[in-house]
Amino acid sequence: MTLVTTAYERGITTLTLDSPENRNALSARLVAELAEQLARCGADRSVRAVVLAHTGSTFSAGADLKAPPSPYAFVALLRQLLELPKPVLARVTGKVRAGGLGLLGACDLVAASADAEFALTEVRIGVAPSMISLTLLPRLDPRAAARYCLTGEPFDAAEAARIGLVTAVPAGPKEDVDTVLAPMLEGLRRASPQGLAEAKRLVAARVLETFERDAEDLVQRSASLFASAEAREGMTAFLERRDAAWVL
Repeated sequence: MTLVTTAYERGITTLTLDSPENRNALSARLVAELAEQLARCGADRSVRAVVLAHTGSTFSAGADLKAPPSPYAFVALLRQLLELPKPVLARVTGKVRAGGLGLLGACDLVAASADAEFALTEVRIGVAPSMISLTLLPRLDPRAAARYCLTGEPFDAAEAARIGLVTAVPAGPKEDVDTVLAPMLEGLRRASPQGLAEAKRLVAARVLETFERDAEDLVQRSASLFASAEAREGMTAFLERRDAAWVL
């Protein structure tokens, strides 16, 4: 069974993360399937843009602690999203945690429902948002990035829009996220493929600079943190649904 389903309508391919039983956690398999589908979209001239969506109540819970991708595979996926010659939009209607926020940072546009919820929870399991800082820090308000990276506290869609993580949120809590997504998609359908590719290169350039400068160091730093005793305790506590030993 595939973990990433596809649908196509009027130039827009929707790639849906479809592993709700583990909250669309970023397993090695899901990352590989998503990378494969993105490559197909990039090569398909009929595809004007890609929407990244999800089933279930969670867009992505972050790394799958039981079957994680290699750090290099995950960084390659983030870079692939940024370098794809077609815009990538995220459609979020639930919770997003940890590495899932890295995916949003790699997308060009993000539409989120008013009740969506976000959190950078890495510090609570003894690690840091190392690799996803590549896509997040160039986009986020610096003070907000410091707060949420350090505390791991959740924040809502309005705050996500204020700090630069989310592009648009419906005005009312009962409005569907498609009310803000639809105008963006219509605008992309009216744009030329060449124009979109070159415009995306411009807006993604600042984020991609961080990959050239910092990716290798952050991969190594992340691997070291995940191999530490503190991280082992944090991940065990998470899987056992208890507080880690350091919680006061």
